[in-house]
Amino acid sequence: MRKLVVAIVLLAGFAGLVGMGALTALLAGSGGRGQGWSDCAADLGPWGDGAGRGEQDAGTLNDHSVDIVKRIIEIGKQRNLPPRAWQIAIQAGKTESNLTNVNYGDRDSLGIFQMRPSMGWGSVSQVTDIDYSINKFYDVLLAVPDWEEMRPGTAAQRVERSAYPLRYHRWEPMAAHLVSVEGQVEGFSGCENMPSAGVLAGQAISFADDQIGKPYVWGAAGPSAFDCSGLTQMAWKAAGVTIPKHSQAQYHEGGQKVPLSQAQPGDLVFWGYGRDPDSVHHVALYLGDNEILHAPQPGENVERTKMWDGGELLPMVVRPAPDQPAPQPSTPTAPVADVPEQPSGDAPPVLNAQVPNAPGTDEPGSDASGAGEPGSDAPPAGDPSGPDTPAPGEQSPATPGDAAGLPGPGAGG
Repeated sequence: MRKLVVAIVLLAGFAGLVGMGALTALLAGSGGRGQGWSDCAADLGPWGDGAGRGEQDAGTLNDHSVDIVKRIIEIGKQRNLPPRAWQIAIQAGKTESNLTNVNYGDRDSLGIFQMRPSMGWGSVSQVTDIDYSINKFYDVLLAVPDWEEMRPGTAAQRVERSAYPLRYHRWEPMAAHLVSVEGQVEGFSGCENMPSAGVLAGQAISFADDQIGKPYVWGAAGPSAFDCSGLTQMAWKAAGVTIPKHSQAQYHEGGQKVPLSQAQPGDLVFWGYGRDPDSVHHVALYLGDNEILHAPQPGENVERTKMWDGGELLPMVVRPAPDQPAPQPSTPTAPVADVPEQPSGDAPPVLNAQVPNAPGTDEPGSDASGAGEPGSDAPPAGDPSGPDTPAPGEQSPATPGDAAGLPGPGAGG
């Protein structure tokens, strides 16, 4: 009897080893890189918001677009590129042309990725050839340093050089779903539990909480001191989300616009002279219940405090990692009624033109000229809060690529 028990135990242990080996092989796949979505962070990124929205968006594609998706994946496989590369190309194509091989666009932008012959992407016949344009996109992507470590939409932006970079993130769940279904990357359920915006916001707030008591220093972004936009930037960076440093840029490019009345913890709230988005001079993390966490101004420390109005609180907040497209009001909304006017006592003062200016910055104690922080340019005037997929013709002028030898952008829109 004891021999039988020992035999059963040994057999069970052997079966467990075989099962573990099979699981390891599934995750490792070919070439030593994870091919299953069970290792979602390694292959496709932990930033999407689950299967539901991705499947829904994918269901809106027509047959032509699905065929282009299949070809993006086929060529990616032929070139032995990881699934993340396919996802990046799908997100770029959806953003630039709705995954359509169009023969028109802004200036001379053409094809799936709105590549511009005048900027060195190829001839007209080449950039409108589906296989050529896909291969060209992959060629430029592979020249982007550390593209595999970036959020897919960020990598797409590095190739396209758009004036509206955050639009590429909109299609992340859809692209991830298509990689799973059309690319036959198994284990999609492993990504259904990826962090939502609420989880990421909690991580950002937790980081900012740890900075309470550290001094405000103009231009600082940690670790021992912060200015207002440096604190919000590093807080969201701790959650794995990249937003610009400049507070005006955070308003225009930092995420999805949401009415102040619908603000959630982790959203960015802004103050601007006359509530003008182009005169933003201060930003804070919203905590809920009209409370914020911010780096106030020189001579003060990072703190939690009540949100104030002072005639400067903007009616829209920015959500760096939205779970779903935010509602877009038909007309600007006024600040929520229960936000108190400028408080007395130890609450931060309203920052206005009488406060001494810090040249070249938009942070507290500055003018509203829109000048950038040290070593930076003024923030772009474009507002990326409009439709997620611009029609061809809405793209921006070309700008040089940011990796050595890269052509200028094909779209930028």
